[in-house]
Amino acid sequence: MTAFTLNDTDWRAIQAQMRDIARQHMLAGATAVETKADGSWVTAVDHAVQAAVQGWLAERFPGVGFLGEEMSEAEQDAAWAACLAGTQSLWVVDPLDGTSNFRAGFPVFSLTLVLLDRGRVAAGLVYDPVRDELFHARRGAGAFLNDSRLDVRPLPAIPLARCLATVDFKRLPKPLACRLASEAPFGSQRSIGSVALDWCWLAAGRTQVYVHGKQKPWDYAAGQLIALEAGAESAQLDGTRDEPDAVLALAPRSAVAAVSPALMAEWLAALG
Repeated sequence: MTAFTLNDTDWRAIQAQMRDIARQHMLAGATAVETKADGSWVTAVDHAVQAAVQGWLAERFPGVGFLGEEMSEAEQDAAWAACLAGTQSLWVVDPLDGTSNFRAGFPVFSLTLVLLDRGRVAAGLVYDPVRDELFHARRGAGAFLNDSRLDVRPLPAIPLARCLATVDFKRLPKPLACRLASEAPFGSQRSIGSVALDWCWLAAGRTQVYVHGKQKPWDYAAGQLIALEAGAESAQLDGTRDEPDAVLALAPRSAVAAVSPALMAEWLAALG
């Protein structure tokens, strides 16, 4: 199969449509709420956004597959396998990243969209409808917030002890979470409840280091690409470094990130 090529016109149209869908459904607030088998929340808005995104993409790009967070596990597995085999490129969507925030009225949540080719991220976007912030990137073409280029490399060098860290304590191994809470190696800590925006805010230089214990491709793939294209460093807790052209896995993974190589080395050492 010939890989699907995303041209400038289509990419702009996708950005505009994702913005419209998110604003239409998310800004009205939460409606019906259910609990999924894994204990996480899902709302009627999650389902509505996923359906709207899937319908629009299928009409405009009929040859590209689709995987949404709210699909069944069997459907996700089949779509992922077809992408890895090269049978089709694949859209991966998290219709509402930060559902717990959304249902509680905490205004930090996003829509994420990723294009995969043979398991590699070709493009990704994260849209925050509350702030009207659209983070987006294509592999090798840089990262952007709306129309402004993102680049963390010119940021002033600061030691880890002065950094603002995004830390998701809940999903870290308990010994590490307890150590970070009691012997914090960073200056201050935040946890905002949207994995995609965790990555994007780091790409924008709003935080300097990040750690999370368990996230799936629809959570991280778009934000990670945006951070890498903005010049940030990305790895897993075991120290394995990430590259923009790496083949992703459907299984959840840990995440460590920093805005510079020197800070990443210091952060990984602190995490042990």
